[in-house]
Amino acid sequence: MAVEQRPEIEALLAEERRFPPDPTFAAQANARADLYEEAERDFEGFWARLARERLDWSKPFETTLEWDLPFAKWFVGGQLNVAYNCVDRHVERGLGDKVAYHWIGEPGDTRTLTYADLKREVSKAANALLELGVRTGDRVAIYMPMIPELPIAMLACARLGAPHTVVFGGFSSEALAGRIDDAQAKVLITADGGWRRGKPVNLKGAADVALQSSSSIENVLVVRRVAEAGEPVEMRPGRDVWWHEIVDRQSEECPPVPVDSEHLLYLLYTSGTTAKPKGIVHTSAGYLLGTSYTHWAIFDVKPDDVYWCAADIGWVTGHSYIVYGPLANATTGILYEGAPDTPAWDRWWQIVEDYKVTILYTAPTAIRAFMKQGSDFPARHDLSSIRMLGSVGEPINPEAWLWYHEHIGGGRAPIADTWWQTETGMILITPLPGITTTKPGSATFPFPGVDADVVDGEGRSVPPGGGGYLVLKRPWPAMLRGIYGDPERYRQTYWSRFEGVYFAGDGAKRDQEGYFWLLGRVDDVMNVAGHRISTIEVESALVDHPAVAEAAVVGKNDPVTGQAIFAFVILRTHAEPSDALIRELREHVAKVIGPIARPKYLLLTPDLPKTRSGKIMRRLLRDVAEGRPLGDTTTLADAGVVELIRSSTGREEE
Repeated sequence: MAVEQRPEIEALLAEERRFPPDPTFAAQANARADLYEEAERDFEGFWARLARERLDWSKPFETTLEWDLPFAKWFVGGQLNVAYNCVDRHVERGLGDKVAYHWIGEPGDTRTLTYADLKREVSKAANALLELGVRTGDRVAIYMPMIPELPIAMLACARLGAPHTVVFGGFSSEALAGRIDDAQAKVLITADGGWRRGKPVNLKGAADVALQSSSSIENVLVVRRVAEAGEPVEMRPGRDVWWHEIVDRQSEECPPVPVDSEHLLYLLYTSGTTAKPKGIVHTSAGYLLGTSYTHWAIFDVKPDDVYWCAADIGWVTGHSYIVYGPLANATTGILYEGAPDTPAWDRWWQIVEDYKVTILYTAPTAIRAFMKQGSDFPARHDLSSIRMLGSVGEPINPEAWLWYHEHIGGGRAPIADTWWQTETGMILITPLPGITTTKPGSATFPFPGVDADVVDGEGRSVPPGGGGYLVLKRPWPAMLRGIYGDPERYRQTYWSRFEGVYFAGDGAKRDQEGYFWLLGRVDDVMNVAGHRISTIEVESALVDHPAVAEAAVVGKNDPVTGQAIFAFVILRTHAEPSDALIRELREHVAKVIGPIARPKYLLLTPDLPKTRSGKIMRRLLRDVAEGRPLGDTTTLADAGVVELIRSSTGREEE
């Protein structure tokens, strides 16, 4: 059956504000309007041209694409080395003195690494891994804070053709152990700890606990980061070795190993519908091309830019748009170790001012957190260097988009609201600066060469103005190549819902002009009295109210309507909580979307349960709403938040 036309769809599609490209920006933009036509005319030829122009090959590829649905091979027969493409070739071309990373530690310590520095340190780290027995094809696990040794370790693995799996430093020892076991990693690279909100985080201790139940690790390479804080560090003789003791004495020369274009570059684990995480497989050539070209085109990167992706490398955003994509483009990047509110809420804006950041890429959750604090913090700093902004991780509501544009971008910087996933490897839906007229809240159009569609429950394309399921209808270079060790799970998870196409698991709408509006995961769609209502739409309506800083919405089982809307709301600092305000917020949602979307339950809370990457854990909010025992809270940045929510002021609709 067709997806019905619903009032909440029309509310979002009624967004009338438009931001056309600035002519001055457009005149110097990297991307060209004819890219869409070229890619549509011959998408394989489009990617083949870019692969030859943008990558350095040890052996040229013979076939652009082999597509045995759902398994893809790109640039078949070619060989290259990813680390060489990210580091060595830039040094060889005279860019050795160019800064690769400005690093800022949370306590205020700093380091600057040039591309020549990076080549030296990556080579030494690769030689240390060779001494520890790592060879091409061996897996290496990495569990580290945001310090320079993290991208160095990744590139050292890539230099040897040893696939890495980076485990986010906020994950528990149990999560680390499961990922090590699934990958059968031979070496673990970690640190004694990292800094978070002024306190050392004991990573080595968590790693030791993980290794009690893991049998594949032969050696642990440990970076000294917080030892001076007095934290004890237990080193097991014969297994554990300090980074500075083995890496520093290595030769500065380590020839990069040419690998096949489809050689496994890394595994990155993402949660699934079962207890076992999925090991997403990303290979070498196609992934590197996809990330580097999208980075160059979408962020309009120029040789003198200072680019800051304010994510953690432990997530795919950091892999693609802190490490591999930017380095392949010889970009100068920012690495920041700590939290955005330490020592104060203007820490980011101080970094932007100090380093003259020109491009900033961050998550809507962070933007809304800054909104809650007000515009005074960014106003204290000179942000005039910023010329380009990006948003990533979840759909951005229009009011957050507009705040970001005005208070961070000075009302002039284009915003690239990007949609992609761990699985896609690269950005797939996005505006192109200088070309696309943007609408606040819309990711706009598929990237050149990407064929996306919105379909109904039967897999039929929905007409303009309708909503449904987001699918991808042709392969793209950076796409996942499977789930590690489980091809059937790969097929069932991504390719079985609709015949012949990739199902992203997200809902989407397409307006009359063809703009895509992403609605988040399908399981973040509530069914209220037969009406499918997206959580992001209700959240956007709530944040549209001047008293609201942030909101999260979940569905609660209801004997009459099937599901009822349960809203968790954080107020701005100037707003006073009251029953009258709760009623006002309910009516505001009804006015913006329609009466069917009025929250039945609305709870005012000081905070929301979030991971350290800033993602709201709606699963825990559903547990709270249903009165169930809490599920796993090990990935929360602050486990005490849930108890705060339980004691918050709430009201059920009368």
